[in-house]
Amino acid sequence: MVDFEVVSLPETDHVEAGEPAPDFTRPLVSDEFWEDASLSDLTAEGPVCLVFHTMDGGFPATYTWNELRERAWDEAYDVQVVGLSISSPYEHQTLIRDRGIDYRLFSDPGNEVAEAYGIVNDLDGMAGISEPRPAVYLVDGDGVVRYAWVAEEWPDFPDYDDVESAIEAL
Repeated sequence: MVDFEVVSLPETDHVEAGEPAPDFTRPLVSDEFWEDASLSDLTAEGPVCLVFHTMDGGFPATYTWNELRERAWDEAYDVQVVGLSISSPYEHQTLIRDRGIDYRLFSDPGNEVAEAYGIVNDLDGMAGISEPRPAVYLVDGDGVVRYAWVAEEWPDFPDYDDVESAIEAL
């Protein structure tokens, strides 16, 4: 059994459903390479399920991507699933390869995207270090958020059935 303390996160004024999704450009990493891409590049092709996750290597990121791989929403629905964390492109490639992830991951080491979305999580005991709190945003082809879930405690995970229902409703 993993021994950890559940911690309540402070309230946050985050992007909500019905609001425009803040656009950004960051390296988008696959198992073979990475290149700069913007959220609007992806939404121009259709809806995007944007999954903010903790640093690569920790159990929350591994658990999240294992669950998403099993659900394979990108195969069952017209949606791209992409991740975003503060991990570097090199760390993302290691996670993708080691965990058999078939998704691309945005690299945002400065955590500016989480700031734009209002989901910064300052890490205890690490002065000046933050990461995004776990969050899921379903963004339609027009760049509007159609579903938003943001963690209220750590660790916390979305209700994956709710996310899938929102994808189905697009």
